[in-house]
Amino acid sequence: MALTGSALFKFLLSSLVWINTLISLTKGEESSGEYRYSFIKPASSFSSVPSSALNGGAKPYDYIIVGGGTAGCPLATTLSQNFSVLLLERGGTPFANLNVSFMQNFHISLADTSPSSASQSFISTDGVINSRARILGGGTSINAGFYTRASSSFIKSAGWDSKLVQESYSWVEKQIVHRPELVPWQRAIRDSLLEIGISPFNGFSYDHKYGTKVGGTIFDRFGRRHTAAELLASANPEKFLVLVHATVLKIVFDTTGKTPRAVGVIFKDENGKQHEAFLSKGAEK
Repeated sequence: MALTGSALFKFLLSSLVWINTLISLTKGEESSGEYRYSFIKPASSFSSVPSSALNGGAKPYDYIIVGGGTAGCPLATTLSQNFSVLLLERGGTPFANLNVSFMQNFHISLADTSPSSASQSFISTDGVINSRARILGGGTSINAGFYTRASSSFIKSAGWDSKLVQESYSWVEKQIVHRPELVPWQRAIRDSLLEIGISPFNGFSYDHKYGTKVGGTIFDRFGRRHTAAELLASANPEKFLVLVHATVLKIVFDTTGKTPRAVGVIFKDENGKQHEAFLSKGAEK
């Protein structure tokens, strides 16, 4: 039965109200998911530690990590198992940022030059145009998502414990790395590499291998990005605090001894207010 003009208007009006309600609910869910973990908070929520903390005042931190990037997130997570840790990140979180979370929006973050963008454009001293991350998760929040392990020779030259490195790889891979499903253009590049002699073909592998291989990706099969910020899920919430929109302005040194000793940091929050945080052992990380 055809709708009359009045009935059609009522139908469209009710549909519009329903859609607006749905959008509001969705926005509410994204807002509540912005911080995801209870220990992630905006910098403005921080109660500054007075300088007297150095003399037995408010509780200081065993470690203060500046930068919640690809290395900062797993480092802070690991340290929080046994120590009190403060992680300071100048950007926001990736969890409710659709331009970060989904592969199809990958280019939008890189093209966004606004102050709140997840990426920040810069030109290196040798003239190369590039982008640096300005968000929790660091480069894993703005890059193309390729994952591979370092070569054994690199690990050896760096003087690292190879067994511990392998365990660390597995820890990361179980949480955020996936086997990619190649699309036509990726298969074409793979075949082209083999055709011009970059061999052998090593198939799928996380390991560093000479020749052509298919590495890992931090995008899952639905095209959703999994950043280093998700490694924070393994942290000890009782000993951990992550502050976002916290821009570190200065490292505080104790100069009473023969050698200056880092004892804390001064940072500003998203409102421009300055705060102080101090270490319990005077070793800036």
